Amino acid sequence: MTTRLNIWSKYSLNSPHSIFPGQEILKTCKKLLGKISAYFCFKIVLVLGVVAFLNSAGIWLAHNINTQFLSNNRTMFFLSLLCLFFVYIVLLALPFIPGIEIGLALMFLMGAKGALLVYISTIVALSISYFIGGAIPSGLICKGLEWLHMNKACAMIRQHETLNANALLQVLNNKAPTRFIPFLLRHRYIAIATALNLPGNSLMGGGGGIAMMVGISRLISYPKFLLLQVVAIAPVPLWFIVF
Repeated sequence: MTTRLNIWSKYSLNSPHSIFPGQEILKTCKKLLGKISAYFCFKIVLVLGVVAFLNSAGIWLAHNINTQFLSNNRTMFFLSLLCLFFVYIVLLALPFIPGIEIGLALMFLMGAKGALLVYISTIVALSISYFIGGAIPSGLICKGLEWLHMNKACAMIRQHETLNANALLQVLNNKAPTRFIPFLLRHRYIAIATALNLPGNSLMGGGGGIAMMVGISRLISYPKFLLLQVVAIAPVPLWFIVF
């Protein structure tokens, strides 16, 4: 009986020689929870809250757009239409706004002419986002990353902020943790075009967020990005115009 108790105590949960992983898992959890401060949790909740709000607001707008506010007066009609598409451009230029859903709602409401206006407005909005991204100082980006405790990403930006697009691309390929990232970098034009047309892309930044990240990355010049937009965005408006 004593022998059995000794064996059990040797391999019990609290024993340093335990064959059960419970103690190690508990220690690991305590370490992780110790590193995560309440303030950091608040930051994450705040960011997720803002993203959820923008996403929900965009979806609500897409479901409640109507043309009743457009005046029958010719002059007022064009002014109202101009205001409508100005608001669309502003919203689409913002990250995490479901621009695809809003654009589709406008095209369904206004038909072929609306599709052409949505197409042009989308290009304008994404171009604005691209230039905003390119104009954001790297120091400000680093402050945002440090605020989210992403210090390694900040250090990488500071280290390589003076590199040109080709050199930066080479560095990213060499330091990528998986093979998937170099694959995306090699096919970045297709990846961006796919992301812009992907339903629900607002969860990864929306059209405005994606365009802004392209501008921040400095991996694609604006003429190439403009051509990418013209081709990538065309299929849906073209379908409305033709059919």
